[in-house]
Amino acid sequence: MLIYDLETAALEKIFNEWNEPTYRVKQVWQGLYQHLYSSPDQFSNLPISLREKLSQEFTFTPFTVKTYLDSADKSTRKTLFQLPDGNPIEAVLMRYGDPADSPSAPSPLPEGEVRMGEGKKRRTLCISTQAGCAMGCVFCATGQMGFKRNLTSGEIVAQVMYYAQMLKERNETVSNIVFMGMGEPFHNYDNVMAAVDRLNDPNGFKFGARRLTISTVGLVPQIKRFADEQRQVNLAVSLHAATDAERLAIMPVNKKYDVNEVIEACKYYVGKTRRRVTFEWALIHGVNDTAEAAKKLAERLKDLMCHVNAIPLNPTRGYHGEAAKRQHAQIFKETLEREGIPCTIRMRRGIDINAGCGQLAAYTN
Repeated sequence: MLIYDLETAALEKIFNEWNEPTYRVKQVWQGLYQHLYSSPDQFSNLPISLREKLSQEFTFTPFTVKTYLDSADKSTRKTLFQLPDGNPIEAVLMRYGDPADSPSAPSPLPEGEVRMGEGKKRRTLCISTQAGCAMGCVFCATGQMGFKRNLTSGEIVAQVMYYAQMLKERNETVSNIVFMGMGEPFHNYDNVMAAVDRLNDPNGFKFGARRLTISTVGLVPQIKRFADEQRQVNLAVSLHAATDAERLAIMPVNKKYDVNEVIEACKYYVGKTRRRVTFEWALIHGVNDTAEAAKKLAERLKDLMCHVNAIPLNPTRGYHGEAAKRQHAQIFKETLEREGIPCTIRMRRGIDINAGCGQLAAYTN
């Protein structure tokens, strides 16, 4: 049994069966999520007999690290994990605010990229929620590999713990977590929310909900459920096209939930939570990067509290579309802003190691 799959109540029940005092649960919980222990041997405040029992009954690491790759500029690390059943998953660490990100020392940008201010020093994790993905977005490498299985809540949490332990060795901490890795988080809703709750636990990892972001392709019932739960976690919706014909051509999910249904669900979310929704837009040359595309999008988003995050398309093996050119990306942004829709052009990161948005597919070259 993976220890990260347990809530405190479940751990208390087990410890009661072992005739262990209740306060031991708090010691284990703090060891896992505050001291970031990754082995029973590290729990020096527990009796040796209990440490041995923990070792016998629980798994503390649900995967093996097969390999990792660092981007040429050292801002991004992608790690390939293998689960016990052989399924691979990938997770990414992105570093922001280091000297290389400073405007005083700009690095050359590939064609199609627009630099944005990175702000203060941040360590952002991009975490997977499934092995593969069933959504089939044509430009996404994970969608191209198909769906394997859902991850458990503990397997999701363990990715965060892996990087948190790594950063602790450098006297650094995780600052943001985005569920934008492999998989559709809302297709694995219950496990993802259980992982969110465990990470947010004030007696455990104590990670603020507003520093968490969940990305979805637009599963309407789950967006409404998420809204009804009144969570403080950020919501991002992958839209990428403003008409049904255009969206269906690149996102099969549009056949089930069309653009209007997705937008209406987002309005419901904003109305329920009074929180802004972010729309993600992969800028594809000649497909959705024109002023006309921006005007169509602005019309859809009129009077909705939102923000558009646009990023030039990252290359994948199974899709031959190209990233928007720098000039087109800027025109797209300016057109939206003239229509009253705030827009940011994001800097692409880690594309030399296939670690950028839409590139995760458990291959390393």
